[in-house]
Amino acid sequence: MIKTANRLEGIGEYYFSMKLREIDTLNKEGKAIINLGIGSPDLPPHPDVIRVLQEESAKPNVHAYQSYKGSPVLRKAMSDWYATWYGVSLDADTEVLPLIGSKEGIMHICMTYLDEGDQVLIPNPGYPTYSSAVKLAGGVPVPYEMKESLNWEPDLEALSNTDLSKVKLMWVNYPHMPTGQVPSQSFFEALVAFGRKHAILICHDNPYSFILNEKPASLLAIPGAKEVVLELNSLSKSQNMAGWRVGMLAGAKDRIDEVLRFKSNMDSGMFLPLQLAAAKALSLGKDWYNSVNAIYARRRELVFRLLDMLDCHYDRNQVGMFVWAKIPSTYADGYALSDAVLYNANVFITPGGIFGDAGKGFIRVSLCSPEEKLQQAMDRIAKAIRQPAEQN
Repeated sequence: MIKTANRLEGIGEYYFSMKLREIDTLNKEGKAIINLGIGSPDLPPHPDVIRVLQEESAKPNVHAYQSYKGSPVLRKAMSDWYATWYGVSLDADTEVLPLIGSKEGIMHICMTYLDEGDQVLIPNPGYPTYSSAVKLAGGVPVPYEMKESLNWEPDLEALSNTDLSKVKLMWVNYPHMPTGQVPSQSFFEALVAFGRKHAILICHDNPYSFILNEKPASLLAIPGAKEVVLELNSLSKSQNMAGWRVGMLAGAKDRIDEVLRFKSNMDSGMFLPLQLAAAKALSLGKDWYNSVNAIYARRRELVFRLLDMLDCHYDRNQVGMFVWAKIPSTYADGYALSDAVLYNANVFITPGGIFGDAGKGFIRVSLCSPEEKLQQAMDRIAKAIRQPAEQN
């Protein structure tokens, strides 16, 4: 018998990987499940982005290995994008690192900085990959609970009163996934001060800042942030390029160089035409973001109506490509409500508990489905709700 590595102990298969298999089985049984779970944009990139990819791919000299640091054209586009939208100045040569998707950056950061037993502060509720990456790197996740009453922000004062001597990193994510909470300027300032006070590297995952959000923000815009902050960003959500796997890491030169030492042993760069098309995507103006957000805004109104049908409560001011909602007391937790909707109405919505125990009383609904699909989901749920009432 070949035994798996100890580092996989306690690392289960990703929830959505397992659930998609179940949904596939149900579809083969003729259920035609409407999936409102995963945040994979169903809209295409801008036509000009596709055109650049096609034109560049047809050239004969673009198929070689690329620089580990990425194309200068893409790094410049990333630097300009940060300056334009976030008001953050980044040296394109030394303070930006293109990634094959920002998800790989989470792993790169953990592998670069964590030794066996190092502790990492993880948001609860939060993206499950943070905890998995920490464990795979030999670190110890230390969840910090966030509460609706505190606007889904960590209580930094309470954290400061705990033993942080072994904490090396802290993962944060604003606009927050799954709750859609927008960060305040004062919170970002306090977060940078917290990192500086306790010598903790603040790792900010920032892929949702353009979705239904009028004021995109970067943690790096806070004075002195580069001393203690690394920020991940992505084209997956804002540019409808999730399958293209293009992300970026931004921060001080020393931090970028440190991560590159690990990353350069893991891949050999991105296909050049992909990088050039990504650079084009980053040059798009406000009209692009407005057009995408107009679609998401209409979808969000339908999701609000769907949640009303389920007697859920939600904040209409949340942003991002999901809606986070508190379940009614008639269900034990979000898993129970999710299963009831799946098996009775053939609609899948995400239980909040997969993001940590602080999310058990919630569900999350994706906006990545056309309006007609959302209306169809509402019709199914309405029918499922009527049937028990009629039987009684």
